[in-house]
Amino acid sequence: MFELKVTTRFAAAHRLTMVGKQCENLHGHNWHVEVYVQGENLDKGGVLMDFGIVKKELKKVIDTLDHTYLNESEIFKDVPASSEHIAMYIAKELERRIDVDGIKVSRVSAWESENSCATYIAD
Repeated sequence: MFELKVTTRFAAAHRLTMVGKQCENLHGHNWHVEVYVQGENLDKGGVLMDFGIVKKELKKVIDTLDHTYLNESEIFKDVPASSEHIAMYIAKELERRIDVDGIKVSRVSAWESENSCATYIAD
C-alpha cells in the first residue's frame, strides 16, 4: 500500500453550540489541512498519482471554504461546522473529484490550531 500526503491552509470563521462558552462565540481559525491519498499500485512512471492532480482538486475544495463564515455555508446547513465535519466534507468532496481507479482519499485532518485537529478516516 502506498500513501501520498498533501497539505494546504485556509482561513474561515465558525461558531459551535453546545461545546463550551468560548467556542459558542463567533471566531476564526487559520486551518491547516492534511490529506492522504492511498492505493496499491504505482503507474508506469513509478508513482501512485501526480501530486499536482491532488493539489489542483484539493484547491477547488478548499476554495469553497476559504474566507467564509462556515455556519452560513450550504455545506454545513444540516451539520455543525466543526473540525470533524470539515475534515469529512473535504475527504468526501475530494474523493468525488479524484476519480481514479484504485486510488482513494484515506484520511483528512483539519487542524484548527497547532495542537488541535480532527481526523476523518474513510472506510
